[in-house]
This record gives sequence, structure tokens and C-alpha cells, in this order.
Amino acid sequence: MIEKMTRYDFVLLSSGKDGFIDALSALGVIDITRSAKPVDEKSASLLSEIEAVDACISRIAKGTDAHLKELQDALRSLQKEAESVSHWGEYDLARLNSLGVPVNFYCVPEKKYDESWAEQYAVAETDRERGKVWFVAVGDNDIPATPLAAPTKTADMLGQEIAGLQTEIDAYKKELEDAKSTLPSLREDAARLRGELGVYLASVGGESAADGELAVFEGFAPTSEKERLAKAFDELDCVWFSAEASVEDNPPIKLKNNKFVKQFEMLTDMYGRPDYNEFDPTPFISVFFLLFFAMCMGDAGYGLLLIIGGILLRKVENLKNLAPLVTILGVGTFVVGIVMHTFFGVDISALPWIPSWLKAVMITGTIAGFEAQMVLALIIGVVHLCLAMIVKTVYATRNKGFLGSLGTWGWTLLIVGGVALGVLAMTSLVPAPVLKWIVIGLGVLSALGIFLFNDIKRNPLKNIGAGLWDTYNTATGLLGDVLSYLRLYALGLAGGMLGKAFNDIASMTLGDGSFSVGWIAFPVILVVGHALNFAMCCLGAFVHPLRLNFLEFFKNSGYDGKGRVYKPVTK
Repeated sequence: MIEKMTRYDFVLLSSGKDGFIDALSALGVIDITRSAKPVDEKSASLLSEIEAVDACISRIAKGTDAHLKELQDALRSLQKEAESVSHWGEYDLARLNSLGVPVNFYCVPEKKYDESWAEQYAVAETDRERGKVWFVAVGDNDIPATPLAAPTKTADMLGQEIAGLQTEIDAYKKELEDAKSTLPSLREDAARLRGELGVYLASVGGESAADGELAVFEGFAPTSEKERLAKAFDELDCVWFSAEASVEDNPPIKLKNNKFVKQFEMLTDMYGRPDYNEFDPTPFISVFFLLFFAMCMGDAGYGLLLIIGGILLRKVENLKNLAPLVTILGVGTFVVGIVMHTFFGVDISALPWIPSWLKAVMITGTIAGFEAQMVLALIIGVVHLCLAMIVKTVYATRNKGFLGSLGTWGWTLLIVGGVALGVLAMTSLVPAPVLKWIVIGLGVLSALGIFLFNDIKRNPLKNIGAGLWDTYNTATGLLGDVLSYLRLYALGLAGGMLGKAFNDIASMTLGDGSFSVGWIAFPVILVVGHALNFAMCCLGAFVHPLRLNFLEFFKNSGYDGKGRVYKPVTK
């Protein structure tokens, strides 16, 4: 949910700005309206320092940087040159040049090398390898081959250069490794500089008044902090006012959710935080992204791998914040994988030793001639879209009033009501004559909202035209939106079939079961195959559920997501 904000306005003497901002920083909950860009040399200097420290942290943490890469590229170049020169053996290059006798270096395919050349000319074969012959000819000759460029260094010279460069690389790597002990202090420096920049930008964000004698600041803080802040502000040398924040104030957005939903706030931030009068989509994302991810993975074995990965991530400093989310996704994948009866590509519903109570929760067979899992994906899509429309209607009514949202009500009654009536008709819970009149009444109410009252202040003829256009867009778009959810079935099916294919290929290597090289190939194929399948499933299971939430759900719920993040000034 979106936490309520209170707006604060402060008026103080310009000379007291620094002390005032310092006091707000100590409170740690005031988001001061301030510039997000460098406003002068000081803020630009602070940004430069932050970027330099961040670059240093990145270089040390990754154990590599541009200089090391340059050294490694030079080493590879020398090794390649040494490998090329090694075919010529050792020789005194300076002495050969001083004799003034032409020396030509050749490399020809072995089948084109003529042994008689050694009898006709001063030829010395130096190497024969991989179907090629390397040789040197002294003096003029008529050998039908193009001479190579004479090497400028011998293998011994290059070997010494390689050894020296390798020593330099090892020393630099050790220097980087030793520098890791400075990471905590560097991170502290980065945090300090960011805090200093935030405080400074907040201080220069105040509007000047009374010919520069006064400074006026605007800030926002959670309403839950109102009593504590009132006592603190009364002790400051300033005049302050407070009021409930409104949409026009563009207050920063702070999300307040339970521990489970909070893990999914990073997904909301990937799209954008809600406006102050919008809804927080995180609770919906937490449920449906988890469900969609699990369905796209579709394998209980892969769910166990995610759980193990989540546990291991807790020990990785830079990734431990992701550990709870990965673990949650793993648990969801394991549960849904059992329901989809797949474990590392094996159809566990066909195993005789699986208890009957567990098989009872597995989705198998067909519904009306279609795969049950495919029908389930479409049903989930319909529920997801209906929920989006209900949310859109609720918030449109809250923000525009009932009369201002009649068009939205019309579409929601038509689609959501139509789905509900379809369920009632299939289950025969309502007598057919009664259902008929409900359908007629629902159709009339929906038509009035869609075609006549979609904008209560507009000309009815314009409303009819707008209603027809909305009908076209909805009719063509809604079917595509529903069919988009087939990807949940398709991705889960593809991952399961690919996992089964690797199992079958690995089983084929065992042959008749007697000990052979197949016993070595069997685990290799299983591990490598399922590792590739797991990686591809994870990629698809992350991207496609995001699409269903960010596109289908957000579009039909009217979510905009242009709010700004709550960033209080802190020490």
C-alpha cells in the first residue's frame, strides 16, 4: 500500500540553512524537495568523488580493470607470436642480418613441399607439424612459394618477455586481491559522500525570500511520524506549517507492505512507482508473478534448485538481498511443479509409488478436448484481467466519483459480469429464465455506461462515437490479452519436454545396462542438459511473467506508474 504523506513548509533565516538541514538529517524521515542535478561546482565535485569511489569499488570487487585487461591482451598477443616463431627454432637473428645474405622464411602444406629443394638450394627444414612444413632458404632461389615476413624476435626472446609480463600480471592481481580489505572503508566513503551530496542538494533547494534573508523549504514525511516530527520542529529556529499531502503536491511515494509482498517491490520499481492517487500494484504482482513464474518453470526439481540457490545467496554480500525472493520463487515452483507433475523432466503422475493423495492434486487429462493445463492458464488469465478491471473501476470511482467513472463501470459490468454469468450458466446455480433477465439487465446497464455516459459532461453524440471506438479497441485487444496467458502453459510444457529429452538421451547411453563408457556419459548429459534447461527456464520465467503484469494487467487496470521514490535526507 502507499503510505500517507504529510507536507511540511519551513521558513527560516538563510544564515541558519546548514544547521536546519543537519537537524532534518538527524531525524532521517524528511524528503526535501531538491534538485536532482549538480547545481554548482561543489555538488559537481561531490558527484565526481562518488563516481571515482564507485569505480574503485567495482574494480576491486570484480578483481579486474582496464589496466589488467590491457596486460592480459598483451600477454595473449605475445603467446600467439611465440607460438608462430617457435617453428623456426633458435638462431642468431643479428648475425644473419650482418652477413648480408638474403634469408627467406617459408611455410607450405606438406603435400606441396618438394624434398628436392634441399638439393638445389641452401634449404633447412625447421619444423613439420599438422600437415605443414616450415623451412628457411638462404640466398636466391626459385622456390614456388611466397616467403613469410622475417621474424623480428626469437622464441627465447619472446619467452623472456612472456615470463616478465606474466610476473607483472601476477603482481597486479595480488595488488587487487590485497586491496579487497579496503572495500568496507571505501563503501563507507561512498555512503558518506552520497549523504553529504543529498544534504547539500537539499540545502540549495530552498527558495530564497525577502531579498535573500529568508529561505523556504518544502518537505514530505510519512503521516505516521507526525507527532514525533511536530515536537522536533518546535525546537528548531524556524516557522513551519503542515498539511495533508495532495496529488498536486507530487509527494514522494513510500510503499508499506508485509515481509512477503516487500520482496516484490523491486519488480514494481522496475516499471515505476505509483502516483499518489494510484494503487500499489505490489500485492497483485507478489501473487501473480509468483504463480506465473512457477507455471513457466513447471518443474518441482528446478524449484528445489532455486531454494538451494536462495539459501546460498544469503552468504554472498552483494546478492543477499535477493535471497528471500529467490527462495520464495523456489518454493512456489516446487509446489506448482508437483501440481504439474514434473520433477527434473520426469512425469511423476505415472510413477506407481507416488501416493494417491498426492496424485489427486495433480492436473492431468483434458477439458473439453483441450489439455487441462492449457485451460487452467486461460482461466488464470481471465481472472487476472477481471481483477485488473475491478481495480481500475474502484480507483476511477475514488478519484473521479461515480458519475465520472460510468464508462469504466460499463466495461467492467460487461466483461467481469459476463464472465461471472458464464460461470453461473455452466454450473446451473441460477435458473435459466432468471439468468436471461440478468443478462438483459446487465447488457442495458453496460451499454448506457459505454455509449451514453462514458463522459457525463460531454455531448451524447460524441459519447456514442467514443463508445464505438472503445468497443473496437476492446474487442480486438481483449482476446489477444487473454491468449497471451497461453505462454504460461507453453513455457512450462517446453521446459518439461526438453528436460525429458535430456533424460531420454542420457538413458540411451546406458545401452543394455552393462558397464561401459555410457556410465560416464549418463551423469554428464543429465547435469549439463538440465543446467542448460534450468537457465533457459529461469530466463523465460522471469521475462514473460513481467510482461503479463506490466502489459496486460497494468493496461487493463489503468496503472500509470510515474511516481517518484521517497528519499529522505539522512546522516
